[in-house]
Amino acid sequence: MKSQRTWVGPDAKQRLAILRAAKSIAIVGASPNPARSSYFVGTYLQQSSDYRLYFVNPNATEILGQPAYASLADLPEVPDIVVVFRRGSDIPQVIDEVVAAGAKTIWVQLGIWNEQAAYSGEEQGLTVVMDRCIKVEHARFHGGLHLLGFDTGQITSRKTIR
Repeated sequence: MKSQRTWVGPDAKQRLAILRAAKSIAIVGASPNPARSSYFVGTYLQQSSDYRLYFVNPNATEILGQPAYASLADLPEVPDIVVVFRRGSDIPQVIDEVVAAGAKTIWVQLGIWNEQAAYSGEEQGLTVVMDRCIKVEHARFHGGLHLLGFDTGQITSRKTIR
């Protein structure tokens, strides 16, 4: 339950700073299935950002026209952010892989929560974002979404944050 949560991750300004500083993102649990949320998020990031994207799925060879990697250790560079689409019970293992790979930020997707893993990740020097959608956050900070997370449908000449 949210009311029993004690861990608090980065606030909105800190999440914006994380997104601004990043140049590369690895998506762990990426899927080649268009019905999966990881596919949708990958599509959004490919089309709406300048990040170098890496898809991590040991059962896929290609996702969204790019090679899929079996693990974080197989990537050609250390990603700035590792976005995770895995069960909450898998997060401790993923944190170990993120630390071993040398990445500094783990971003656990909306609806996924493992409070002990968040504390453990921070103790190991990671910046931890949890239970937040990177697509929603990116779009919200760049003028594509209402603060509640839905598409406003507005076309504006207002300069967006880059």
